[in-house]
Amino acid sequence: MFNTIMDLSHHNGTTLDFAAAAASGMNAVIHKATQGTTYVDPCLSANRDAVRKAGLLFGYYHFGTGDDGGAQADYFLARAQPASGELLALDFEANAAGPSMTLEEARAFVTVIHTRIGKWPALYTGHYLKDMIGSTPDPVLANCPLWLAQYGPVPVLPAGWNTWTLWQWTDGAVGVNPQPVPGIGHCDRDNFNGDGDGLAAFWSSVAPD
Repeated sequence: MFNTIMDLSHHNGTTLDFAAAAASGMNAVIHKATQGTTYVDPCLSANRDAVRKAGLLFGYYHFGTGDDGGAQADYFLARAQPASGELLALDFEANAAGPSMTLEEARAFVTVIHTRIGKWPALYTGHYLKDMIGSTPDPVLANCPLWLAQYGPVPVLPAGWNTWTLWQWTDGAVGVNPQPVPGIGHCDRDNFNGDGDGLAAFWSSVAPD
C-alpha cells in the first residue's frame, strides 16, 4: 500500500509548497477542477503548474451536482484541459450546497468521459453510493476504478467492486493518526493499493493518452 497521494482544492489555501511535499516523499496530487457546469476551482491553474514543476503526478476531479451529467463531463474536460497522463475522476457524493448528482447523471458523466478518452475515470465515493445501490452493483459505474472515501480503519466496499484502487483514509483531521504534509499541512490523504510502479500505471489508465 502506497500512502503518498493528496487530494486538494482551494480550501487548502494559496501558499502551498509542492517541492517540499515532493521532498517528503509524496508522489501525487488530485486537485478539484470543476463543479456542476459553472464553477472552476480558482486555485487549479496555479497549483497545477506548481505540482508539475515539483515533478509530482497530477490529476483532476469534478464534483458532481444535480445538473445534466453529460454536460458536466463536457464542462470538466473543457475547463481542466488535461494533458496526457493526467488522472480524471468523478467526485460522487452528497452536495450540501444544492441538488446532488443522481445515479443516472453519474452514469452519463462517466460514459461521456469514456467516449471522449477511451477510458473510464476513477470514481470517488463512499456511503452516498452504498446507500443508493445497496447490494445491487451499478453496471455502468462498476467499470470505474474505485476511489473509496472512508475514514475508518477497515475499507468497506460498495457492491460491484472486489477491491479499492485509491482510499481516502483521512481529511487531515479524522482518521488513524493523520500527520501534516510538509509544505501543505493537514489535508485529504489517499492510499494507493499497490507500489510506485503500479501507481504510475494506474494513473495512465484513467488519463488521456
